[in-house]
Amino acid sequence: MSDARRPAAGPSPATGRPLITGLYVPGDRPDRFEKAVATGADLVILDLEDAVAGDNKQLARDEVVRWLSAREVSARSPVVQVRINPLHADSTATAESTSAVGAADLAALARVSANFELRVPKVESADDVDLVVDAAPGHPVTALLETALGVENAAAIARHPSVTRLALGESDLASDLGTSAPEAMDYARVRVLFAARAAGLGAPMLSAFTGIRDLDGLHADTERGRALGWVGRTAVHPSQLSVIVEVFRPNTAEEAWAREVLAATATGGVATLASGEMVDAAMVGRARGILALAQGTTLE
Repeated sequence: MSDARRPAAGPSPATGRPLITGLYVPGDRPDRFEKAVATGADLVILDLEDAVAGDNKQLARDEVVRWLSAREVSARSPVVQVRINPLHADSTATAESTSAVGAADLAALARVSANFELRVPKVESADDVDLVVDAAPGHPVTALLETALGVENAAAIARHPSVTRLALGESDLASDLGTSAPEAMDYARVRVLFAARAAGLGAPMLSAFTGIRDLDGLHADTERGRALGWVGRTAVHPSQLSVIVEVFRPNTAEEAWAREVLAATATGGVATLASGEMVDAAMVGRARGILALAQGTTLE
């Protein structure tokens, strides 16, 4: 594995804000690319994998390359990622075919000089990331962990110098585990969170919630993820974005607490808030995180 310095991680390089909302767009629907940007999502994911039928893979690849090459970037532009097809191949013909598609994705993207990130599915080891970096160097990698092996190897994957974000693919993980029980997903979320933070990465974004019309279910599951320390969520439909923002936007009391903590600890040592709570430097990171979320939870 390369010892090169890890690319900057965490907030959007375009805005300096944390990534709260992400939106998937099928790669064979170029008519939706600019519409996705216009939603105000912090992250736009051009999908070459699950959202694209097999017969349309080449079309999707061509359209994504064309758009990336012509795209004009401003200070308000979202982060753009391209989710490639898996590079894993097992003994089955289908997996070998899928692996070839993933390799073709990287070969095409390697010729694009624009800035974008790679979202890599089915990552199970740091060696998998090496394959990506060797084929298309210079792009920050979000490693999607979608199997039990990937989750168990999360710490080693997070330490790879090209990995700037970890993410879970919860639908694929549920298939691999044979269960989508909340307890199983909570275990994976906690383990991946610890791996990301131990490697100096930001808290991961939650996996897309597939029930497009179930906004109450989206709200509840996003609350659960936020309580476990995750920040932000990807979506498969623009209607989900406002719910995600609502969950992660700090309330007035949280913002007031954060500002009071920063003011009270500005000179160091232990201080007592008006509520009687004793605070010190250990609370500063949480307070700053709350204010960063308050700034970042908007759709513009």
